[in-house]
Parts: sequence; C-alpha cells; structure tokens
Amino acid sequence: MPPSLVLASASPRRRELLAMLGIEVEVRPSTLPEERGPGEAPRAYAERLAREKALSVPGKLVLGADTIVLVDDDVLEKPRDQADALRMLRRLQGRSHRVISSVALAAEGRVTQATDITTVTFRPCSDDFLRAYIATGEPMDKAGAYGIQGYGAALVERIDGDFFGVMGLPIRLVLELLEGVGKPYRFRTED
Repeated sequence: MPPSLVLASASPRRRELLAMLGIEVEVRPSTLPEERGPGEAPRAYAERLAREKALSVPGKLVLGADTIVLVDDDVLEKPRDQADALRMLRRLQGRSHRVISSVALAAEGRVTQATDITTVTFRPCSDDFLRAYIATGEPMDKAGAYGIQGYGAALVERIDGDFFGVMGLPIRLVLELLEGVGKPYRFRTED
C-alpha cells in the first residue's frame, strides 16, 4: 500500500497527480510567505521554498514543493491581475523558458530534496489569443501565468524535460525521495 503522505501545498494539481498514482495524501497547506530573498538565485529560491514548506507542516512524512518559471533570469511568479498575466504571457510567447520544480521530503527529522529543470517553448500567439486564454481564469493561480495541463497547452510548441515537473510535481523525483526514506512506491492491485 502506498505511504500516507502529508502534502504541504494547496495545489489541486499536486494532489491530483499523487491521487492518480494511488498515493494517500492528507493536504495541509503551508502558510509560509513565498518571497525571494535579495540576490537569491532562482534555483536556490525554489529549493528553499520547497524545503521550508516540508518543514513547516506537522507530519511523519511531509512533501513540500515549489515551482517557478524563469525567463531571461527573471522569475515569473503568479500574476497579480489580468494585466500582469498578459505581460508574462507576452514575454513567454514565441520563445523558450525554464520551469524549475523542487520537491522536498521531511521524514523522521531529515529532509531530502530533488529538483527538476524543464525547458518549455511557446508558439507565437497574438494578444487576442492570450487575452482569450486569460479570460478563462486558468492563468491566475499559476507561476508564469499558464497551466500546461489545461487550456495553456494551446500555448506550447514543445517541452524538453518532465511534463509533470512543469505541472508542479516531478513524479519521478517524488518516488525517488520516497524510496530513499524506505517508503517505495507500490502499485495498487485490484482484489
């Protein structure tokens, strides 16, 4: 039976990905502020947030995660409003950017961590197309103002790397972390 896991995230996408694998999850979102420190490198920022989230929530086995979108060494957070979403999507369209997803697992006083970096290339899109996407509401709670698993797939030309990392939870890394603490993933079988 898969391990019972506390997910220190309110992300429905992360919860759905774990549930898809049959991993029992208790959701206890972290309330830590997500603020980048002065001069903090983008990867270090994502890794610190994932680690702090995992440590901020009580539980025997706690998973923290953070995902950022990086273009021209600028971190694109979740958009503040529709105008901010349009600004971000304009920057991303017709070019490549990186998505950094870090996961941290707190178990028995120890934290292990892994990070995925995937390159995503957007196809060129008109402002009207981008505005229509924004009108769906989908981009408003996502780093970089898009969700690759939803309508945002229409913006994407190519990904080089882990699709699930772009969604916010690199499954293969989560399974490696679980195995590393003696909780290997097991498929559920029908009785």
